Amino acid sequence: MEVLLLYFLFVNIIVFILAGYDKYQARKNKQRIPENTLFFLEAIGGTIGLLTAMFLFKHKTSKTSFIVKFTLIFLIQIILVYLKMTYKV
Repeated sequence: MEVLLLYFLFVNIIVFILAGYDKYQARKNKQRIPENTLFFLEAIGGTIGLLTAMFLFKHKTSKTSFIVKFTLIFLIQIILVYLKMTYKV
């Protein structure tokens, strides 16, 4: 259980830093972090880190396509957790 918590902490910190860096790069009109990278990190457990970065840095909050994809991944995660918790062996 501790390994799993450390994993989620690590992934969330990484995605938070990358989203902040992407916002920094956007302001400088330089090379950006691909959205698919951010979505991948969200999908493997970085939802909280990405959501926090979005609000803190005001990053991608006005881009509808990003919000829709973010929400879809989040809903899939909720469904998977619900199914895992309710599945009886």
